[in-house]
Amino acid sequence: MHFLVVELSNRVSIDYFETDEDIAIQHFAFLVTDEEFDAAFELIRAQEISFWADPARTKPGEINHHFGGRGVYFADPDGHLMELITTPYGSE
Repeated sequence: MHFLVVELSNRVSIDYFETDEDIAIQHFAFLVTDEEFDAAFELIRAQEISFWADPARTKPGEINHHFGGRGVYFADPDGHLMELITTPYGSE
């Protein structure tokens, strides 16, 4: 089995493995600082990756402002839904 390890901050990694089997689409949410959000969102826009304000993907090209923060959804190359948020859900 071959893994691609993507190292994240605070000693966290996401490990992807190669398979020929079907994998159910997953949702991954990451709580990030405002600075990390800005840097990641800049990369999303620079690479012209589609993004949405909601997980149902009904608000393309927008971000959300839930709980006084910012959030954005985008798909990885395999279609898994990634989410970046700056404020934990239920913070207000």
